[in-house]
Amino acid sequence: MSESEISGAAQAPVLALDGPSGAGKGTVAREVVRTTGWHFLDSGALYRLTGLYCQRRGVDPAADAAGAAGLAAQLPAAFRLDAGAERVLLDGEDVTAQLRTETTGALASQVAALQPVREALLQRQRDFRRPPGLVADGRDMGTVVFPGAELKIFLTASAEERARRRHNQLKEQGIDVSLDALTEEIAERDQRDASRATAPLQPASDAQILDTTGLEVPQVVEQVLERLRARLGLPGAAARG
Repeated sequence: MSESEISGAAQAPVLALDGPSGAGKGTVAREVVRTTGWHFLDSGALYRLTGLYCQRRGVDPAADAAGAAGLAAQLPAAFRLDAGAERVLLDGEDVTAQLRTETTGALASQVAALQPVREALLQRQRDFRRPPGLVADGRDMGTVVFPGAELKIFLTASAEERARRRHNQLKEQGIDVSLDALTEEIAERDQRDASRATAPLQPASDAQILDTTGLEVPQVVEQVLERLRARLGLPGAAARG
């Protein structure tokens, strides 16, 4: 069955933003959403929630893929806006801050490698697609979830650059972590994500590659918006202001 047959909102355009951890996908995606007024899918949050839920329910994904998939299928998650800030709830508990820890990121990487989990979350991700459009941030948005996306952009940056950005984010949150350790962890995660048998991290054949190394967020956002305008052929479609 094709993506358009599965999705009930095939008429809504999709911008698929893929790339490794720390490439700036989430920040760029949120800015594009703010500019366009489109909906937003943070697919990584779903996998982080699944990993965290497995941990809380005592399910080891490495030993029980079916159990992990079962939890993914019934994931009691909710996404809300509170005074303009995004909040993620798991079983009614605000886990927004916990989702961004390195520990939860490692859990997400484990469950994301499991085909049953990915299948359980596939339709849930596609359900985010509705008018006026969707900005989808993840690792396989353009290859698996939305292969017919109007525009696919693969954001990347060097491991050192991505580690530096993550280090700065954590420092702002008052979290002290070694830059060398972060660089090593990101490189290991890249290798794991790129070599996994299920939905390996790689650009779609028709994706546009955008290296964000050395670029500031506004520069990247403007490049993405320019490409989106060009792809849609409507100068006003990607920017209301």
